Amino acid sequence: MLIYNDILTGDEMISDSYDLKLVDGIVYEADCAMITEGGVQIDIGANASAEEAAEDLDDTTVKVNNIVSSFRLQSTSFDKKGYLAYLKGYMKAVKAALLEKGAPAEEITAFEKGAQAYVKGTILAKFKDFEFYTGESMNPDGMVALLDYREDGVTPYIIVWKHGLKEVKV
Repeated sequence: MLIYNDILTGDEMISDSYDLKLVDGIVYEADCAMITEGGVQIDIGANASAEEAAEDLDDTTVKVNNIVSSFRLQSTSFDKKGYLAYLKGYMKAVKAALLEKGAPAEEITAFEKGAQAYVKGTILAKFKDFEFYTGESMNPDGMVALLDYREDGVTPYIIVWKHGLKEVKV
C-alpha cells in the first residue's frame, strides 16, 4: 500500500487504497463516502426489559467523511482572495521542493502550467462549492485539500495536488 504525504509538512493526505484518478496530470481525485463512527454497543448478555428498550437510542454516533476521518484532515476556510494568496506561496514552495529533489525541468514546467490552468479552469469556477482541509499538523504552509460533490450532489470527492505529494510504501 502507498501512503501519500504532503512534501512540505509530512502529513498523510491520501492513500492508494482509495480509487485515485489523475486529472489533467496535476491533481488526484478520490471519491469519499460518509460513514458512521462511534456508538460502541456492549452486549452483556441480558434481555432488555420494557423500560430499557426506550434507552436503546444512541446519540454518540456521528457521520463523517471516510477520507477526512482516516487521515485526520482538519477543516479550514478561505475566501477567494485569501485562497489565491495561499496558493501562490504553496506553489512556490512545491516548485522549490521539486527542484531540491532534482525533478526534471519538464516536470516542473508541466506542474506550473498545469496548476495555473487547473486553478483558472476548475477551482475559481467552482470556488463557492469547495470545502477546505489541511493536514493533521494544521501547518499553514502545507497542502490544502479540496472537497466537493459530484454532479449527483451526494457523492463527495477530495482533490489533492499530485506534485505536492510524496509516496511512502507501507
